[in-house]
Amino acid sequence: MSIRLDISCRRFFAIVLQNFDLIGAASASWISSLGRSITTVRKEFIEQVGLIAQAEALPKIAGRVMGMLIFDGKDYSFSEIAEELDISRGSVSSSVSLLTAMGVIERTSKPGDRQDYFKLSDDPYTTFFNRALKRAEKAHQSIQQTRQSVPADKKEIRRRLKEYEKFYTTLMQALDGAAGSKD
Repeated sequence: MSIRLDISCRRFFAIVLQNFDLIGAASASWISSLGRSITTVRKEFIEQVGLIAQAEALPKIAGRVMGMLIFDGKDYSFSEIAEELDISRGSVSSSVSLLTAMGVIERTSKPGDRQDYFKLSDDPYTTFFNRALKRAEKAHQSIQQTRQSVPADKKEIRRRLKEYEKFYTTLMQALDGAAGSKD
């Protein structure tokens, strides 16, 4: 089983790398930015996180907000986010609401200032592991239910579905293990 698990983990990481390749041209642009000004690197990183978020079925602007908070490492007010990213206040509102509900960012305040500020949560990445784990569990359950609905005499169909189900079992184990090892 450990050899099979190892092969399945390799397949999983191959799929992850393939998905990263969806943003290939943009990633190449970011990597080639090394040696450029920090302002350029920052701008490209923020855009990259927006694309990564979009690939994860999140709004691109929410990813850009997160990218800015990661890169800068400071608290931003609502209006500062809008100004820095050149986006509408409505976009800021929906993005910070989503990211706050996900536990990726949190609302803070400064003494004597009536504005709300937003900062990256202490452990924002666990949210992404948990989201991926939930998606994998849902897919696993759907495949398992389908396999169980196929008549027993359709062995080849059931075998293929079982293999697909095993992929998601391995994926869930990998995600669960990765989420549990916060180093």
